[in-house]
Formats: sequence, C-alpha cells, structure tokens
Amino acid sequence: MHDFLVSVAAFIVLIGLMILVHEFGHFLVAKLCGVCVERFSIGFPPRLIGIKIGETDYCISATPLGGYVKMTGENLPGENLSIEGADDEMIEALKAVPGALTSHPRWQRILIAAAGPVANFILALVLMVIYYGWINEVPSVQVKATTVDWVVPNSAAAAAGIQAGDVITRFGSVHDPSWDMITAQAIINPGQSIPVDVEREDKSLDLSMRIPESAKSSDFDISDAGLLPEFVPGPIAVAQVEPGTPAARAGFRPGDAVLSVDGHPLHYIVSLQAFMQQNQAKPVSVVLERDGKALPPIQIDPAHMQGAWVLGFDSKGLAMRDNPLGLGRGTAHATRFCADNSFLILEVVERLFTRRVSVSQLSGPIGIAQMAGQAAQMRGWYPKFSLAAEISLNLGILNLFPFPILDGGMIMLLLIESLLRHDISLNIKERVYQVAFVVLVVFFAFIIVNDVTKLSIFGHGRP
Repeated sequence: MHDFLVSVAAFIVLIGLMILVHEFGHFLVAKLCGVCVERFSIGFPPRLIGIKIGETDYCISATPLGGYVKMTGENLPGENLSIEGADDEMIEALKAVPGALTSHPRWQRILIAAAGPVANFILALVLMVIYYGWINEVPSVQVKATTVDWVVPNSAAAAAGIQAGDVITRFGSVHDPSWDMITAQAIINPGQSIPVDVEREDKSLDLSMRIPESAKSSDFDISDAGLLPEFVPGPIAVAQVEPGTPAARAGFRPGDAVLSVDGHPLHYIVSLQAFMQQNQAKPVSVVLERDGKALPPIQIDPAHMQGAWVLGFDSKGLAMRDNPLGLGRGTAHATRFCADNSFLILEVVERLFTRRVSVSQLSGPIGIAQMAGQAAQMRGWYPKFSLAAEISLNLGILNLFPFPILDGGMIMLLLIESLLRHDISLNIKERVYQVAFVVLVVFFAFIIVNDVTKLSIFGHGRP
C-alpha cells in the first residue's frame, strides 16, 4: 500500500508539473501575440474549481490526465483540446475579432502550437542544468569509463566475446556511452544483434552482441545480459558479517576488503553475487585485505540461503558526494543528456514503425506512476531529476508528431493551409479530428491494458 500511495503521489506531482509547463508555453505565446485566452485548465472538463483574472479562467478540472488552453476562436474538437463545436458562420465572424486566434496570421498560430512542446524541452534542460550545475552526485571514488567488472559465463555478453576489464567505447548506435545509455540501447533492441566496440589491453575490438528477448521486460537491467559494470575501482568493502555464515567461519571482519575471488579482482557486490550464482556450491578462494595488507587465500564453501549462493557478508554501499559542475559545464552536460535522450526517443519511434520494437514495450500512466514511485524512493537526486526530464522530453517530442489533436497536427494543418492559401473546409477538419480522436482513445486504452498486464500480480504463476 505504501508503494502504491507513493507512486500515485509522485505521478500526480510529476504529470501535473509537465502539463502545467506545457500549457503555460501555449498560454504565454498566445498572450504575447495578443490572443484572448478564455481558460487555462489543468485537466479536462467538467470544471471543478478556479478563479477568473481578467479575461482568463484559471481552473482545475475533473479529468486529471491532461490539460488545455482555451482561446477565443478555437472551437473545433481537438484544436487546443477544446470540446465545443463550431460552424462556418461563427468562425468567419470570429476572424473579425482582434483577440480571436483565427484573426491572427498562421505563423503566429504555428508559434502558439509549438510553444507547448518547446516549453517541455526547456523544462527538461533547466532540470538537468540544475542537477549537473548544483548537485551532480558521483561516487566518492569513481570509474569514469564504462569498464566491465564481470561477464557471466554462457550469457549474451560472454557469447559476444566481452571480457572482464574491457572498456566499452560503442554500444549499438551510441559512442562513448554511459551505463544508462547501454541499458537503454539494449531495451530498444531485444532479440537483435548490435555492434559493440571495446578496448582491451590497448587494442580496439569490434564485436557483436545479441540482446536477449528479456530486454522487453519493464524491469530489465543490463546485468540480465551477463554484463556487470565496474562502478568503483577499489575492492569490495566488508561492512557487516552475518553470524553463522561461511564468511563468519572464515574470519571475515567489518573493514576488510575482498581483493579477489578465485583470482578475479571483482569491484562491485553485484558482480560477486553473479559470480557466486554461477559457481554455486563450489568452494572459492578469497583473498582479503586487512589494515592495508593482503592476507593468505582462504578456501570457503558457500551456503545456499534464501534462494541464493552466498558467503554471508554485507558490503558498504557506494559512497557518494556532490560534485557540482557550475553553470557552464552543467549546461553542456544537460544539453548532451537531452540530446541523447531525444535521439533515443526518436529511435524508439522509428523502430516501432519498422516493427523492430513491440508496442507492448511502451509505458502508459500506470507504468509512469510506477517509475515515478521508484524514483521518489531511490537514494539521491539523479533518479528524480532524470525521470522528470525524460518524461518532459517525451511529452514535447510526441506532441510535435503530425497527428490531429496533437500540437504537431495543428501545425501540419496550418502549414497545409498556408500552401493552399485558404482554410481547409470545416467539415473536413471535423471528420479528421473525429477519426483521430477515436484512434487516440483506442491507443490509450491499449496502453492502459498493456500497463495492467505488466503488474506483478499477473506474474505470480509464471516459472
């Protein structure tokens, strides 16, 4: 119940912010162009509460998943998401009203339509500038390159020829990737082979890795492909030893460091866990460091506890520190973040149309709520800032698609009218919007059902 409430609260705050900024973009440019804004609504009708200031009714409406700006002269269903109808005589009459949208030149109307998505792009950039410029959490001791800590035998990464110690310089379409971008590339390429370039002992190798089908899952992690990242350069630090476990019997102490396991210098506890599951009941040789000195190797028989093979100690979490970059470097990092994620969104869309990515991989409100809840409970600020920025970029890009009802659809019709040098027939517009509305409702319903089927309650009976 706690996770559910956190997810709902985080979703409302996150989506509310995205919509508020998006609609404010339309509102601001409309005001600057001298258009009369009758209503600024968060949510769709019926209206719940609000206040009228000047010509504009600022209100909150009952249907929370959306919002709109109602301008004088915009009466077709879909145009700025107004729900009232209109007729030709009314539209012609409104062209003579100075504050009506239809009385303004088409280039101004295009600017007003584009202002919402642009506001979302600006929000994403500002969020990440704040994060990188004034926060920028990094490990106290950091591995800057995408170095591989461990490769699980018989995994997709092992089949590709990737080895522990390799530095990944290209993964799929991304050069010099971060581990986040590596995971993102895997998610959009399930069941496909992608190029992977690595550096190994001063040599560059061109490899190819087949991404497992499990990348379609919403909880996929790159470790599921057998690829374990090296996040810190030092050995695994022992924080606590569980009584009665193999580690306790072998003499492990808090403050020790695990230099190697069976000769492998692992650096991250997740890599050790993956190694132990692969090795299972076989004894392992562990070299500990204590008080700065390496101890003689210890032979340990692992124990099977709570469904996993373990030694029986807890490691220290990654020590983090703030490393603010300042406005200049923070802006550069934020720009790259937004550019990388924007290209990733466009790549996903392209793969949807070419059927290389399944529509079932998309997330709707329920999926976004789950991600928002997880980000809210995760340690640090990066998950919160990055998720908000990614959703804002998604909202901006998708709204620019040339599909009626969306901002991009309105821009497309205005451009067509500019080429034709006359307005498109009202009857044609109405039919186009009606068809588009039905398509959008069906698609939205599909996404909701898809989200529901991904919930954990539907996976209890699976092997």
